[in-house]
Amino acid sequence: MLAISILVLLHEGGHFFFAKLFGVRVDKFYLFFDPSIWKWKGSLFKFKPKNSDTQYGIGWLPLGGYCKIAGMIDESFDKEQMKQPEQPWEFRSKPAWQRLLIMIGGVLVNFLLALFIYSMVLFWWGDTYTPTKNMTHGMKFNTEAKAFGFRDGDILVSADGQEFKEFGGDMFRQLSEAHQVVVMRDGRQQTIQLPGDLNLLEMIKSSPRFVDTLVPMEVDSIIPGSPAQKVGLAKGDKILCLNDSAVADYNDFIFQMAVLKDCRMKAETNAAKEQLQTVRLIVQRTTSAIDTLQVKLNVDEEGNLKLGFSPNLAAIDYQTVTTEYGFFESFPAGIKYGWHVLASYVEDLKYVFTTEGAKSLGGFGTIGSLFPATWDWHRFWEMTAFLSIILAFMNILPIPALDGGHVLFLIYEMVTRRKPSEDLLIKAEYVGFGLIILLMIVANFNDILRWLGYM
Repeated sequence: MLAISILVLLHEGGHFFFAKLFGVRVDKFYLFFDPSIWKWKGSLFKFKPKNSDTQYGIGWLPLGGYCKIAGMIDESFDKEQMKQPEQPWEFRSKPAWQRLLIMIGGVLVNFLLALFIYSMVLFWWGDTYTPTKNMTHGMKFNTEAKAFGFRDGDILVSADGQEFKEFGGDMFRQLSEAHQVVVMRDGRQQTIQLPGDLNLLEMIKSSPRFVDTLVPMEVDSIIPGSPAQKVGLAKGDKILCLNDSAVADYNDFIFQMAVLKDCRMKAETNAAKEQLQTVRLIVQRTTSAIDTLQVKLNVDEEGNLKLGFSPNLAAIDYQTVTTEYGFFESFPAGIKYGWHVLASYVEDLKYVFTTEGAKSLGGFGTIGSLFPATWDWHRFWEMTAFLSIILAFMNILPIPALDGGHVLFLIYEMVTRRKPSEDLLIKAEYVGFGLIILLMIVANFNDILRWLGYM
């Protein structure tokens, strides 16, 4: 809420700044929307400074915010004002180039804000990451990846001659576009041929993923009162088998638990579900003794099966690299990074028009999940910058009701020297607003389906 509020206020502030600069009256400046319900006007808070034309306030519907500019057809659909004679302080009376700057003001602020935040993040925290070549336990690959020649334990080094920086989205993107990938296997470099056009979304969303970090199967901490404690699992134990499936590493264990969850959710009777909840473990103790254990797993609210232990992450405490930036050095680095984030986001938009891409759309729940469960200023500002870039790009799309829709009509006017009719602008605003509401419904419905376990 804090991140979105900051972005909305500054976005609308961009429109506000240019409107005031060119002498256009701003009737309302609101965080959140304030639709009226019966006799209630919908404002949680509002005030109007003395000698000011602008009412400032906070609405009750937290879906963004708005800056109501006099003499402009926008989401307020104020047709009555448009029927009045044109006034010199109205948006519609100003030259097209001034109206264009007013409309792109919000996008401009959001984009510059993102670059500034990224610069300050690099200045304050630097850039700390773990190079993939330092991940000495290697990676875990799925069946598709192994068909190309990858093996569990391979360490990713480079793609088409360019070294992988770290494990993450950029690494997956490099793999999807690569023709030759170099890995370190048993101390020697091996070259693997790829087609160069792998589906990035499928690589990431497949279960298990195309590649994941390999986590050794060694028990570390035990949750008190958990099934793991009840059957006597201890620090240093290694699970070798779950039911009839071998467990080579923690990745295998998580995958097998996910398969059990799917089977349990498809079970038609409570007795069948109860039976699937009880599993057989073959465990190698720290003494090298092999034990067979029967254990009834816990089930959380989302249907996930829980044994109740954490793996030994100290075993994968890889060496990190930190690049530090001075104050002035941080600006070109932040601009470069922000531009890279924008270019990657635009490139990945093509997947939205696929079935899996549509399923990947998310609403407020997805946005919330981008932030950590505990407060972290570093992560907060990184995600705020990321959302600012998304907000800037989405708003400049040539869709009616968005800033880009208004810009499109203004460019048409500047080229043809003819204003589109107000009737056309109002109809376009209705269509655009309807599309936006539909997209929000789909995105938030996807969140609900994920929460219910259907996606």
